[in-house]
Amino acid sequence: MAKHKLAIARLWYEANSFSPLRTNLAAFQAREWVSGAAARAFYAGTATEIGGVLAVEPDHPDWEFHYLHCAAAPPGGLVESAAFAAVSERILGGLGEQRWDAVYLSLHGAMATVDDPTPEFHLLQAIRETIGPTPLAASFDLHGHLSAEMAALLDATSGYHTYPHIDMDEAARRTLALLLAKAEGRANPKVAVAKVPSIMPSFNMRTADGPMAELQQLAGMWRRQRGMLDVTIYGGFAYGDSPFAGPSVVAVAEKDQKLAQRCANQLASEFLKRKQQFFIRLPRAADGLRQALKAEGKGPAIVLDPADNPLSGGIGDTPALFQALLEAKPPAGSVFAFFWDPPLVEVCHQAGLGTTVDAKLGGRVTLDFGLSVPIRARILKLTDGKFRNEGPYEHNLAVDVGRTALLDVGTVRVIVTERCQTPNDPAYFRLHGIDPESVPLLCVKAKNHFRAAFADMARCLIDVDCPGPASAGLFHYKFHHAPQHIW
Repeated sequence: MAKHKLAIARLWYEANSFSPLRTNLAAFQAREWVSGAAARAFYAGTATEIGGVLAVEPDHPDWEFHYLHCAAAPPGGLVESAAFAAVSERILGGLGEQRWDAVYLSLHGAMATVDDPTPEFHLLQAIRETIGPTPLAASFDLHGHLSAEMAALLDATSGYHTYPHIDMDEAARRTLALLLAKAEGRANPKVAVAKVPSIMPSFNMRTADGPMAELQQLAGMWRRQRGMLDVTIYGGFAYGDSPFAGPSVVAVAEKDQKLAQRCANQLASEFLKRKQQFFIRLPRAADGLRQALKAEGKGPAIVLDPADNPLSGGIGDTPALFQALLEAKPPAGSVFAFFWDPPLVEVCHQAGLGTTVDAKLGGRVTLDFGLSVPIRARILKLTDGKFRNEGPYEHNLAVDVGRTALLDVGTVRVIVTERCQTPNDPAYFRLHGIDPESVPLLCVKAKNHFRAAFADMARCLIDVDCPGPASAGLFHYKFHHAPQHIW
């Protein structure tokens, strides 16, 4: 008896509409650009969506799993149209090669290109036109912009239930289970969406505490009700300018569209009741550093600059926290991670270990967020920028931040990289000969995902308010595509 055929594809990207940068095809090719056997090897044993699919493949001997094109790039600015077209064509080409019994997609939900604020919606439309009534399902990031228009194209869906996102693989497993049940005639999922009329920053969206934890508890109660198959709460991406912008609730029920819609509506109402809890004030950099330096206990004092977090579309180039750090006269052995400066990395690799270089940090991409900081530094370490994640966020995934240099700037060690990626994993620091648990003061361009691996080791962890493309103050930004009444 012939096996059923499952097509698997991935296009994952989160776009900051207010970043001064653009993302080209090379950014995808440098991070995730695999298919077939190469995809199996790349994602095997990783806590990612495709890793989750691979893990359950042996449980489905009646199905052939075909890994079509899988592409992802680190979050950043709007994607160049040609780059999106190149990935879409590969996915659509693979889907058009033969008849499939089911199609699974790993998407983000907050992608945008320079000329299309909803490219994933249009990709889903094109896929539906290609595969016809074949069962289609997709999993999404918790910060995706989900809409009723997108849900209407899907037979099943689920998304991340955690932030930091440590359940990527589980989200894929949930989605795949619904999809295969639909394809085999064991289930008839009905999907409903309710939007929350607001744009909310994600600083206080962690699912372990605060208002999002309360919402997740309510969602859990709904998931346990008879007839419910899945409930996912999406916070939206505050820096993504889209007509689908803002939080949403997506509910999936067995055969019962009204039940799914009632669930989505009630949880969206609960989300809106907690709106003000998502808007928080952060201390200035100098105040946060003073607080960190006074903190008692074991482990590093950690100060985060979320406004330049690359996973929110930061550019790895804003100087405010670094300038404040130098003025705070930090203890010897302090670490600043990081600056994205490929030309400086090249200079350091040409100069060699032990050499002293004069340079400027920050303000290379734009001076909109502050002036460059002149330094004289000694080159302590040079690396190829390659490691494998040790922590729970994207565990075991291979990472390449390009060549790097570790610089000695007085009492501060500064990491400079060729690629703009957030230092979210202890292996990032160990690559540079740094044990993060022994650092007295650690300053990082990062936000909530960083906490997955570092919160338990820190004696304090403080977010500060600095100028940057992902600021806590949404009044900095002018939206063009989002409905005016929600911002």
